[in-house]
Amino acid sequence: MSHRTVKIIPALDTTSLESASALARRVAHLDSIYGFKVGFSLGLTHGLPQVVSQLRVFTDKPIIYDHQKAATDIPDTGKLFAGTLAEAGVTEAILFPQSGPATLEAWTRALQDNGLKTIVGGVMTHPKYLQSEGGFILDEGVTRMYKTALDAGVTSFVVPLTKPDITRRIYDDTGMSSEHEFYSPGFGKQGGDPLNFSFINRHYLIIGRSLLQADDPEAYVQSVAKEVGISS
Repeated sequence: MSHRTVKIIPALDTTSLESASALARRVAHLDSIYGFKVGFSLGLTHGLPQVVSQLRVFTDKPIIYDHQKAATDIPDTGKLFAGTLAEAGVTEAILFPQSGPATLEAWTRALQDNGLKTIVGGVMTHPKYLQSEGGFILDEGVTRMYKTALDAGVTSFVVPLTKPDITRRIYDDTGMSSEHEFYSPGFGKQGGDPLNFSFINRHYLIIGRSLLQADDPEAYVQSVAKEVGISS
């Protein structure tokens, strides 16, 4: 069996750049931290160049931009999106390409051409998202998203920590393997358990509210690291 790697990604879902920077300062040095996820709240409030510049004071680890949700527009705007992120200094980007395969392929290619790691998601953590759960999104359509991304050379994917059975089905149906890496929201407040994902060898836990609200973020990261069996 391949060696299993688990890391933590703080999700900086706040409008306060001061709070985000303070958190980065407290935990960036820990080995269990893979990188930092920036969402629209910081990006729209302060501008991505300023956000990235401020975080770079404390870390040289990956900065992942999650537009919540990107790649839901026409294919042609992918170049504009990718160029904007690259200019700001973002290193990785998350796409949820619900607009179809043409958008998925164009936005993925644009990110790759700009030197950004592309991470593709298709399933969200909350209930009633997929049609089989009572939601709007077709299960087979989501499976196609992941498979089309694989065919486009994507090796990194978002999967929800709250839905291990759905994730396992997608993993098997698309031909994913231990060579791929997975980013998972849903830990903490949403109750997702990484121990249900033993079939994943490279797993990054995206942690937001519970970490942002922790009185001692470093101690919190260390406790999570111990809980899931990784060193900090």
